[in-house]
Amino acid sequence: MKYLALALLLCALLSLTNSQCFVKPQKYGMTHCKDDMDETWHAVGSKWRNSKCWDCTCQGCCAAYATPRQFPDDCVSVFDSKRCEYVVHKRDNPTELCPIFAATGK
Repeated sequence: MKYLALALLLCALLSLTNSQCFVKPQKYGMTHCKDDMDETWHAVGSKWRNSKCWDCTCQGCCAAYATPRQFPDDCVSVFDSKRCEYVVHKRDNPTELCPIFAATGK
């Protein structure tokens, strides 16, 4: 019974993780693959960053940024899509940056 409880706990913890990656199936002999977000084609073996800030290959994509999870309550997290990164700053003063205590991804 305690092994069942342990297995359920581990399954619950696994669902809380966020690796921010996904894998794409490949077909034997293919020479190009399609980026489903940008609808662009790329040669097998190439690497690219799409418009949604994902670093991709034909095998899959991973987020090119880390997502802040813990920072002071008087701060806010804002995504900069040009730089593909989150900036955490004071709510009332965007020029004052805040510390990030925990993040997921990248």
